[in-house]
Amino acid sequence: MHRFKKEFLDLTIRCGVLRFGNFTLKSGRQSPYFFNAGLFDSGAAIAGLGRAYATAIVESQLPFDMLFGPAYKGIPLVTTTAALLADEFNRNVPFCFNRKEVKDHGEGGQLVGRALSGRVLIVDDVITAGTAIRESIDIIHSHGATPCGIVLALDRQERGRDSQRSAVMEVKDQFGLPVISILSLTDLIAGAEQGHQGISAEALQGLIAYRQEYGATDV
Repeated sequence: MHRFKKEFLDLTIRCGVLRFGNFTLKSGRQSPYFFNAGLFDSGAAIAGLGRAYATAIVESQLPFDMLFGPAYKGIPLVTTTAALLADEFNRNVPFCFNRKEVKDHGEGGQLVGRALSGRVLIVDDVITAGTAIRESIDIIHSHGATPCGIVLALDRQERGRDSQRSAVMEVKDQFGLPVISILSLTDLIAGAEQGHQGISAEALQGLIAYRQEYGATDV
């Protein structure tokens, strides 16, 4: 496991973002783990999050011109990612995010930040149904820019309710975009197998069983 992945795994467990137990997901599935990016709720935590996103982007060597964050969770994600790209990697790239409702006073409009242009990298936490990503792609196209990829905090690598394929792979195939993930279910299992103190033997067995039952065939 890359060092930045291990550091991010440490951060998610320390902040309570990644928890192990028995959780009912929106899909109705019983999951042995739960990931809540909303709990990156301090300056140090959000800086660590931004550092992980920035490192994953740089490591991918994916060419892009600016960043876009879909409201609401994508707003702090894209902001901290841009800040850490500048601070850690000397890459000063513009960013913007959308409003859920178009503003009809003041400067108006749907977007906040730099006007969309060129190759746009979408920054989000996870892909479940892919709705936010599809909306982001539509917004980017409508402003004459080109979506060039997606970067996520976590790829759950599980199949959809009506498909044997993962939501990430479906988005990849539908839009022809690369998807960069800081962590995946495979990484969580690898971290546990390597003796990570924050993941118990019981949690490891739960992760393996969940992957066997719900893992996507295209992983």
